[in-house]
Amino acid sequence: MTHADNLIAMGGAFLAAGLLARLGGRIGLPTIPLFMMAGILLGPHTPGYALVEDPHSLEMLSALGLVLLLFYLGLEFHFDDLKRGGGRMIAAGGIYLALNIGAGLAFGFAVGWGTREALVLAGVIGISSSAIVTKLLVDLGRIGNPETRLVLGIIVIEDIFLALYLAALSPVLGSADSLAGAALDFATAFAFLLALAAAARWGTRIAERLVAVRDSELLVVTFLGLAVLVSGIAEELGVSDAIGAFMVGMILGATTSGPRIRELVHPLRDAFAAIFFFAFGVSIDPGDVLTVMPQVLVAVAVTFVSVGVAGVCAGALYGYDRAKTANVTLAVLSRGEFALVLGTLAAAAGLDARLTAFIAGYVLLLAMIGPLAAARPGPLARVLPRRFLPDAPEVPEAPEALEAPSEAGETPRAPDAHARTAGRAVAVEEATGTPDEPAGTAGEPASAAGGSRQVSALREQD
Repeated sequence: MTHADNLIAMGGAFLAAGLLARLGGRIGLPTIPLFMMAGILLGPHTPGYALVEDPHSLEMLSALGLVLLLFYLGLEFHFDDLKRGGGRMIAAGGIYLALNIGAGLAFGFAVGWGTREALVLAGVIGISSSAIVTKLLVDLGRIGNPETRLVLGIIVIEDIFLALYLAALSPVLGSADSLAGAALDFATAFAFLLALAAAARWGTRIAERLVAVRDSELLVVTFLGLAVLVSGIAEELGVSDAIGAFMVGMILGATTSGPRIRELVHPLRDAFAAIFFFAFGVSIDPGDVLTVMPQVLVAVAVTFVSVGVAGVCAGALYGYDRAKTANVTLAVLSRGEFALVLGTLAAAAGLDARLTAFIAGYVLLLAMIGPLAAARPGPLARVLPRRFLPDAPEVPEAPEALEAPSEAGETPRAPDAHARTAGRAVAVEEATGTPDEPAGTAGEPASAAGGSRQVSALREQD
């Protein structure tokens, strides 16, 4: 491709992804599957005009999108979030991971595509999309709900698992052809992870000096250079570039410049992540997705069951009623960016070609079903077991006392609409001990936290 062709492909990719996502946003769909759909429709495997004939023309932009995605996740992670949640949150998150990773691993071995493929499928099926989940909480107005703290706690625990999982997966996806070589790759990956973890724990002062820049332009250049450099070193050592970016984000997120970096990287992350998802779509042949659609549908059903059981366990642990438990369960149902990261790593490692097509179909379905289901938690709440989860307490309606008839014999009338609204607010306050809060009724991908994530989500209503 010529220089002009590359520019046309890149510009068209940005524009097409943005326009399709804008249309989908009007019906409450998240942007991730829509960016993928734009890539599929304008890629070389779909009849009609191919905006991008060679997926490799977007390779570097896509790699930068991956780095920024994981860098941003690292910025959002703080050990303080975990400490605040206590043992109960760790237990709930651990149950969620054990059930969903276990289900993904069992499914991976059941389809018979190979051991390495099964290990990748465990992560694809087991880890939810932080981008979709956190934006969903904002769009549905549930940030202030009591159960949201548990949802965000699960995401934090997933982030910890993410770092360990990527480090463990690196030698599996590597080129080692012997057990000794794989063991060496594994040791290298964990040594690199430990070095970065030590830097995150004790190297804050050095990082603080590196990013202690008042000028926003220089700060962007500095943190972007660090993220890309460490990602490249990680890749050179046989460790995923994704984990390098994640750990740099975690280190810089602990500095006093962390909030500024989050604000400055946000538009960069959005722009290049869109290209990452678009490029993933370009590499997908819709015909290949159709050939693995039976496995995709089974995996979606398995995910519904495993997430449902994990949600009931977490809800029972926290003493939530069925409505709150349904909110938690459906909020973490969507799969998205991390599954696509794994798909990209699997394709680069030369794993079974069906795996990439499977991941595309699986993410497309759950990234669209998840937000729509989260917006309507009522049906799930009605079928959750009463044995473990109580019903939501009924809020008494304030009585609408009729006014006494006047001396002229006027017909008694009910209070006006304003009085009825005030009466309901008082009834809710008396029943719960707190002022009436907007009920979460649900919507779609950004960032929040029981600690830093919640603040970010409120800031990122994009």
